[in-house]
Amino acid sequence: MDVELLSQFNHQDIWFILRHFMAQGGPVLWWLGLVVLFCWVLVIERLLYLYSRFPAQRQVWVSAWQARTDHHSWYARAIRQGWLFEAQHELGRYLSLIKALVAICPMLGLLGTVTGMISVFDVMASQGTSEPRLMASGISMATLPTMAGMVAALAGMFAHARLVKACQRREVALEQALRSQ
Repeated sequence: MDVELLSQFNHQDIWFILRHFMAQGGPVLWWLGLVVLFCWVLVIERLLYLYSRFPAQRQVWVSAWQARTDHHSWYARAIRQGWLFEAQHELGRYLSLIKALVAICPMLGLLGTVTGMISVFDVMASQGTSEPRLMASGISMATLPTMAGMVAALAGMFAHARLVKACQRREVALEQALRSQ
C-alpha cells in the first residue's frame, strides 16, 4: 500500500475495518485474535529479554567466572553448571507456551470452519439451496477463520523457530565464555 493511502486512514477507519473482518469470520475469529495477540506479546517479551536483559546477565556471569582463580575444582564446575542451567532456564522461558499457542491457531481456525459450515447448513435447511446470498455469509464465516488460523500459525512458527535458534546460540556462546582456562 502507498504511504499516502495509509495516512488517509484514521484509527476509527482501521477499527471499523477490523470489526467488519471479525464479523465476517464469526465469533471464533475473536478468540483466535486473542490467542495471536497473547502469542505475540510473549514473542516481543522474549526479544526484549534476549537483547536487553540477557547480555547484562551474561556479562555478570562471565566477569564473575574470569575473576575466579579456581576453574577446575568440583565447586567451580558446580557454580559454572548452575549458571549455565539458570541461563538455559531463562532463555527457554515461555518458548513452550509460544509453541502451544501457535499450535492452537490452526485448531481455532478449524473450529471457525465447523461453526461456519453449521451456519451454512442451517440456512440451507431453513431457506433451501436456491439463495446463494444467504449461504455466502456462512461460507465466509467458514473460510476466514481457517485462513487467519493458518497465517497466524505460519508467522508464529517462524517467530518461534527464530527465537529457539537465538536462544541456543546465546547458550552455546555463554558455555564457551565460561570454559576452563
